[in-house]
Amino acid sequence: MGVVVMKFGGTSLADPERIRAAARRVLRMKRAGNTVAVVVSAMGDSTDELVALAGRVCVDPPKRELDQLLATGEQVTVSLMAMALEDLGAPAISFTAGQIGMVTDDAHTKARIKTIDVRRIREQLDAGRIVIVAGFQGVTREGAVTTLGRGGSNVTLVAVAAALRADVCENLTDVDGIYTADPRIVPGARKIARIGYDEMLELASLGAGVLHNRAVEFAKKYRVPIHVRSSMNERKGTLITDEPEAMEKVVVAGAALKDKLARVIVKGVPDQPGVAAKVFHAIGAARIVVDDIMQIIGDDGRAVIAFGIEQADLGDARRIMARLGRELGCEATFADDLAKVSVVGSGMRVHSGVAERMFEALAKARINIENISTSEIKISCLIDRRLGRKALRVVHDAFELGGKKR
Repeated sequence: MGVVVMKFGGTSLADPERIRAAARRVLRMKRAGNTVAVVVSAMGDSTDELVALAGRVCVDPPKRELDQLLATGEQVTVSLMAMALEDLGAPAISFTAGQIGMVTDDAHTKARIKTIDVRRIREQLDAGRIVIVAGFQGVTREGAVTTLGRGGSNVTLVAVAAALRADVCENLTDVDGIYTADPRIVPGARKIARIGYDEMLELASLGAGVLHNRAVEFAKKYRVPIHVRSSMNERKGTLITDEPEAMEKVVVAGAALKDKLARVIVKGVPDQPGVAAKVFHAIGAARIVVDDIMQIIGDDGRAVIAFGIEQADLGDARRIMARLGRELGCEATFADDLAKVSVVGSGMRVHSGVAERMFEALAKARINIENISTSEIKISCLIDRRLGRKALRVVHDAFELGGKKR
């Protein structure tokens, strides 16, 4: 018995029967003696449908108004889940993010949670009710509605669990755990029984789509275990938790593919102190996440700076670089045909030869590497997007990740 926070994704809530099935599962957790809070996503593909609707009304929807629209998806689901639980005889109450004081910054469409006032949740839990919270959304201190970005309901899950000091949070979805690679691309991928926060954070940042990387950051910071499991059955999934020493024996835990990447190449940048800072200050102010930065100094006293971004940020990057180009006398070009294949494993800290093995496998498959980035537990290669799926299968096979269950 303890405090459990459960989260259901959109596919697990796609229609009324699935909502009722999710409600029955929540009720079983409650009747087992647990105090239960629930976080829900919007039903099925409703968020995508709302984005498409906005696009039919406006070519470039203002981000503030887009957030106002997208947040309605979760408001529908929290109400329906509360109704389903009440119909099953369980006292329940639903809250939007604003009603529980989930305050974020003002970065519309990719906001970050700053504080949660859990007093209203605790009051209702202490009264014996099941509390249902709208995922994916927040409010600024001025009351403007925000959203947390795709996968943001996972961030809500861990943030609520951390605020309540929950014993565990369950991420219930349409897959039954974390795999060594995306099983839709790599048929031989296998489920991982347990993985450390650091490995999961790298995999989430590098394209493993089950969890948002900020959700893993929250979990690591507040030591909240996450159990990723299927909403369709009761089998154990993958536990994300502190990393025991035994995990270092596994050199590579998993492989990931991120295939919606773009690159910005800025030519003719004055090679002077403060210029690069000016470029990346403007990019950072637009909440654009950058990786794989490279700089080359030419003989003419000017530099070439190249950096990677998410494809979704390309429009904002074009506008920023057009302005900076006029100010600095430089010129930017853009490419949106890139992917990144990566391997991750805490064992890399104490084992050598991982990079050589990965590069050799890609070379044998005639996949050219355009750039390489590393940390102490990951190696990433930037490649042609058209070869991304092939590259993921190649590196997965090279490290024999489809073998014995971990």
